[in-house]
Amino acid sequence: MNLQRREFAMAMALSGMGLKASAQSSSWKPTERMTYVLGVTPGGSVDIYARGIQDALTQLNLIHGQTMLIDYKPGGAGIISLQQLQRNAGNAHWLGTFHTSTLVAIAAGMLKADLKEYPPVAMMVEETQMVAVRADSTLKTGTDLVAALRKDATSLKIGVAPALGSGTHLSIAKPLKVAGVDVKNLTVAPFKASSETMGALLGGHIDVISATAPVIMPQVAAGKVRVLASASPTRGTGPLAQVPTWREQGIAADFVTYNGLLLPPNMSSAQIAFWEDALRKVALHPAWVALVEKNGGRPVFRDHADSMKYMLSEQKAIAELVQELGLGAK
Repeated sequence: MNLQRREFAMAMALSGMGLKASAQSSSWKPTERMTYVLGVTPGGSVDIYARGIQDALTQLNLIHGQTMLIDYKPGGAGIISLQQLQRNAGNAHWLGTFHTSTLVAIAAGMLKADLKEYPPVAMMVEETQMVAVRADSTLKTGTDLVAALRKDATSLKIGVAPALGSGTHLSIAKPLKVAGVDVKNLTVAPFKASSETMGALLGGHIDVISATAPVIMPQVAAGKVRVLASASPTRGTGPLAQVPTWREQGIAADFVTYNGLLLPPNMSSAQIAFWEDALRKVALHPAWVALVEKNGGRPVFRDHADSMKYMLSEQKAIAELVQELGLGAK
């Protein structure tokens, strides 16, 4: 167990002590099949982490012998998946994905929803956003990319997912703007999923990709892709220790996204307490921690109250960034 994992385990153990009684007093438990709704297509980081959570809940016997189905509902910048939860209000056998990109979609005007109606029950992963090019690209560093786009902001095709104004869009637009690039005139191509974006990069249809580590790092290991910069404040661990941040390259900007779970509207305190307790145990499960670290993320745990505070504060900050960058819905 590395230092990061030991510190995480200790923090989790301490944070769980004060909430143990309320979790144990939960009178709700699952009595039928559960459905975990993802507003994305298979293959990206949201899918990878959802399947990891599904596996851990089953392996640790936290869902009382019930099964969990993952249901993909992509489209509408997340509105289709939220509508599925709304149709199951009050039913804690349904789960959805909470992601920073959802807040971005709301701030950019792509998603007409009030996330306060859908209680975030836990935040589980801090994700690393990266910018990469094909291995044969003449661009070697983040500063090379900046120099090319300062000269002509339209000269390179940049792929993001799942839409313009999404988290992958903001995570590259923010450092480029700080570096003096005219981000409003960038040539940005939106794809439904980051797996499709990677396919377009490898096929030569775009020049640059902005995506999370689980999408990019396997292609780096295969020698097909080169990472130019990470939008995290500091370098990661393992393979990500070799990836320079934007800040290291003289551009004072970062953009961190989070992945977690939310519930349908009209949840009881007992239903929320059940899922808080189950997901806290998932967060400490060695297989889950290993999965997150393998895919370049950082395992975290924020309960319902802390997740709600983050959501409200981050929504305001993201709205200001979207307005500053002029990346609202067209």
